[in-house]
Amino acid sequence: MRPIDLGWHEFKMPPDSKRIDEDKEGLMMFFRQALLAAVLILGLPLLAGAQPQMIGYAGFAGFQASMWAAKDLGLLKKYGLEGETVLVPGTSRQIQALVGDSIQFAHVDAAGHIRAVMRGADIVMVGASLNKFPFSLVAVKEIRKPADLIGKKIGIVGFGGANDLAVTLLLREWKIPRDKVTVLQAGGGANRLVALSTKALDATVLSHPELGEALRMGMNELGNLNEFKSADYPMSAVAVRRSFMAQNRNVVKRFMMAYAEATYQFMNDQAKGVSVLKHRLKQDNAKALEETYKYFAPQFSFPTRVSHNGMQNTLELIVKENPKLDMKFDKYVDESILDELDKEGFFKKVAGK
Repeated sequence: MRPIDLGWHEFKMPPDSKRIDEDKEGLMMFFRQALLAAVLILGLPLLAGAQPQMIGYAGFAGFQASMWAAKDLGLLKKYGLEGETVLVPGTSRQIQALVGDSIQFAHVDAAGHIRAVMRGADIVMVGASLNKFPFSLVAVKEIRKPADLIGKKIGIVGFGGANDLAVTLLLREWKIPRDKVTVLQAGGGANRLVALSTKALDATVLSHPELGEALRMGMNELGNLNEFKSADYPMSAVAVRRSFMAQNRNVVKRFMMAYAEATYQFMNDQAKGVSVLKHRLKQDNAKALEETYKYFAPQFSFPTRVSHNGMQNTLELIVKENPKLDMKFDKYVDESILDELDKEGFFKKVAGK
């Protein structure tokens, strides 16, 4: 007997069955196309942020709180971003990491940023949470007045950054030529506090929580920069590469939404603010945490814009080093994303207005 061949090429369906199958196939094709369209229309903005962003913070002082809070309070995820915060000490190193694409968002100060742009760095500030100097100059017990600093060693994080500029401003205020003191790179605030206690340094600029600890140790506070006219200064600003922003504008916008809401929550919710500080500073001293929170919370800026007056102050200082300096605000700051958010009512929504 001849075997029956049931291969697909031999099998014949009844006409009605064939039509039903074709209808099913057409329906499935429609659903596949509809699903693809939905992914393209709705999914791409979320997918754009799915790749983890590396977010730099410059140290362990309270003025880094907005970067910490964006991560710790879940605001990156709220706005569809995956991100990791990484310590890169000081503005100069932050900018090196940013230019090298080791981080995508940096926390920088105005002076370091301007100098980097002058040298050709393709970076721009897109917002800021702190527009005032948070520093005091603290000295060992034997140094009781500014004139006692002559011939002494003053520690800073690194040359060209906010610490360095703060020392320059204070010496100028006190009419002490900079070459009459020795300025040394000495690491972060905790390291410099230890160096003060062992008298490896004679003085340094500190912020909370190290400032509070230094005063409790009997160190002398010789000057608080917030008391001077030049106190307006973009201290904690978000910087990105211009090329990154051009290619990932939606990512930058959503990051700035997270950063702004983080700043607002830190300023207005002490429990949340203290929890962020406790986690990041590894600090269990409730008094020190409250002291740090109460010092910084009122000083933060919301909406999170770079201070025009602070930038002008900084440019007027740096132009003395380089008379050819471009003094235009837009050379260093791009406010277009914050302008969009303002127009959309985002800041009012966050503030509940």
